[in-house]
Amino acid sequence: MNRHLRKATLVTAAITAGLLMTACQSGSSHGGSSHGSSSGHGSKSTGSSRHHSASKASGATGHTGSTGTTARNASSTSNTHKGVNGTFTGGTVSYLAPGKYVVHTSRTGDQAFFVADDTAVYGAGKVCGSPRSEARPRCTLDQLETAVKKAAVTADVTLKNGIATVVRERHDVDSGTGSGTTGVNGTWLGNVAYLAPGKYTVSDMKGVEQAFYVSDDTAVRGAGTICGSPMSESMYTCTLDQLETAAKKGVSAKVVIADGVATSVTEDR
Repeated sequence: MNRHLRKATLVTAAITAGLLMTACQSGSSHGGSSHGSSSGHGSKSTGSSRHHSASKASGATGHTGSTGTTARNASSTSNTHKGVNGTFTGGTVSYLAPGKYVVHTSRTGDQAFFVADDTAVYGAGKVCGSPRSEARPRCTLDQLETAVKKAAVTADVTLKNGIATVVRERHDVDSGTGSGTTGVNGTWLGNVAYLAPGKYTVSDMKGVEQAFYVSDDTAVRGAGTICGSPMSESMYTCTLDQLETAAKKGVSAKVVIADGVATSVTEDR
């Protein structure tokens, strides 16, 4: 009896121990699975954070590069607006491309320039107008392009920042010769009279008239009629507008001409 009781007790203890071991193994497996899942989530979160940080840094770098390119382009565009300034007298104007021309003189060689909507173009028979008329009418940019495409035109060209402010065809020379150097030279003392914008005549003692042009480089000196005071001992520096106003009434002056363009107009006292 006692032996059967001990045997039953041992069997019960063995079953209990087996159940306890099974429970411990199940708990350990569940805990490991939970830890692994948590660790997996943590790793994913870290990777996502790294990806976001790298993407943000990459985006910022790309934006900086774009700004730099824009700045370089703006600088390049700004530089294209810089150009030459001056008046090219007795030049030969040739066509290059729509809105772009080149003026050639023996002194400066070839100089490219652009035209704009406010470029003043005056003709003397080739661009527009009549070669027999002293007046030079205002021409259009289309007329300038059409004329220059056919043959080079001799003209005085004034440039500002590489853009022509005035293109004035010359009608006292043979346009299209390509020389750009035809024009009278010498000194005349007589009555200066207005002909057309930028063009005058000076007559000698015999009444023979010589036509000439003025440019931005023409030095004009007055002694009371063009500008200044007749009571002053010194000569005054006058503007081309003051010369035009006085010459429309008539003024006596000494005119020094080189290549058909006055280098100086000095009022006679």
